[in-house]
Amino acid sequence: MTTSTSQPKAAAAKGSSDVQKSDGSGQSQTKKVGLIGLIAIVISAMVGGGIYDLPQNMAVSASAGGQIIAWGITAIGMWFIANTFRILAQARPDMKNGLYTYAYKGFGKFVGFLISYGYWICNCFALVAYGVLIMSTLNFFFPGKFAGGNNIASIIGASVISWIMLLLALRGAKSGAFLNIIGTIGKIVPVLVFIVAMMTIFKFSQFAIGFWGMTKAGVPMHFDFGNVMGQVSSTMLVTLWLFIGIEGAVVVSGEARSQKDVAKSTTIGYLVILVLYVLVSLLPLGVYDYREVGAMQNPSMAVIMAQKFGEWGSDLVNVGVIISVLSSWLVWMIMLGQMPLFAARDGIFPERFGKQNKHGAPSTSLIWTAIITQVIFVLCYFVSGNAWNTMISITSVMAMPCYLLCCAFLWKIALKDPWPKGIRFSKKNGIATGVIGTIFALYLVYSAGLNYLMIACILYAIGIPLFIVGRREHEKGTKVFDLFTKWEKVLAVLIIIVGIIGIFYTVKSGVFVS
Repeated sequence: MTTSTSQPKAAAAKGSSDVQKSDGSGQSQTKKVGLIGLIAIVISAMVGGGIYDLPQNMAVSASAGGQIIAWGITAIGMWFIANTFRILAQARPDMKNGLYTYAYKGFGKFVGFLISYGYWICNCFALVAYGVLIMSTLNFFFPGKFAGGNNIASIIGASVISWIMLLLALRGAKSGAFLNIIGTIGKIVPVLVFIVAMMTIFKFSQFAIGFWGMTKAGVPMHFDFGNVMGQVSSTMLVTLWLFIGIEGAVVVSGEARSQKDVAKSTTIGYLVILVLYVLVSLLPLGVYDYREVGAMQNPSMAVIMAQKFGEWGSDLVNVGVIISVLSSWLVWMIMLGQMPLFAARDGIFPERFGKQNKHGAPSTSLIWTAIITQVIFVLCYFVSGNAWNTMISITSVMAMPCYLLCCAFLWKIALKDPWPKGIRFSKKNGIATGVIGTIFALYLVYSAGLNYLMIACILYAIGIPLFIVGRREHEKGTKVFDLFTKWEKVLAVLIIIVGIIGIFYTVKSGVFVS
């Protein structure tokens, strides 16, 4: 394998603008994020406003038994994806640019571009989802003003927040990490209060009613494999959305003090969040029938707290939603600037995306992130149905190739490259983790459904000209067709064809108001 050449360029770029301190070993300690900061980034990236909607989001599709199986599959699958990042952080510490570098070095420039671009764009949709959620939550305090989270007032309000987040992100990863520690504490406290409160009124007899589901007549159902797996599949986009961000420490690994901290923070963040998600999802089913929870308005956690403990509980949760979303919004804004930055240095994004400001923040990349997010906010106004569900579904589907390629890269290097000595993970561990993670990612693609896969293809097709511009700037005078290898040409044509078909399919499906 060829080692990454991005880091020396990064050091050169930053050396001219940052005031650096040395620890005596020649290693710069400014703009570096420690273990606590990385854990906060991982948790904050995963725990957005979705956890406050989790009881309803899961119960609308699955009973207690179906949810337990769904969480079991998700826990195992996401562990192998998390473990993929842990192993790669130690097996290939030279690749400090995260997901993008794994795809680029493993499968070529065009695939590397698709992952960099796809990760960037999909999480621009995540930022819009945050905007929808925070404005619909504000509707609780100002009834009728921000209905649905995507009316005109909501778009204006979310747009203002988006540009404020840009200004904060432009101050660099170190400042963002400190704010995220504070934000992570603020978002976790209401969740812990909810869990403790639910434990005090949980009844196992209620939890057992309709464990495998209920008929329309209200009769408890026995276990049926087809029915239960249908429940499980219907929750997969929800659970994937909740775990997007598990790669947070990897994405900013170039700013980490230690690659060992990257691995530790990924493990700790994964385990903490898994326990929180399972408890928040299942505990309400020991108080309500799962169908009652599924019919609640969101944030359903606030509804439950108001009904069982009074308005103070509802207020606490809604304030928690606002803190949670703002914190996650900031960490994602910081993370999103990294992908185009690294891709520009390797010549597959336009050169201007490689620019950094005096704080080491990828200024051009962040500004374009804000611009694209603004455009999606405007498009969000035309979404028919639930704008939040549409945004998180698009985000989840576009994230799948990123996870899939990282897992595939792991078992590829485990099979073909000399396995590094002195790391805690064996070669067999690397192969098993990569293969199982790949299978799980493919299952997520299957569970997504055709509608959102088509939207993803449209977005990927739109990005191809960006690859051409970046490559031609890097290799001046090269003809367009010579920028792609034989198989890259085939892949690009397939994406364009499916993208064109997807336009007609999406219009017909009624996702957007005509």
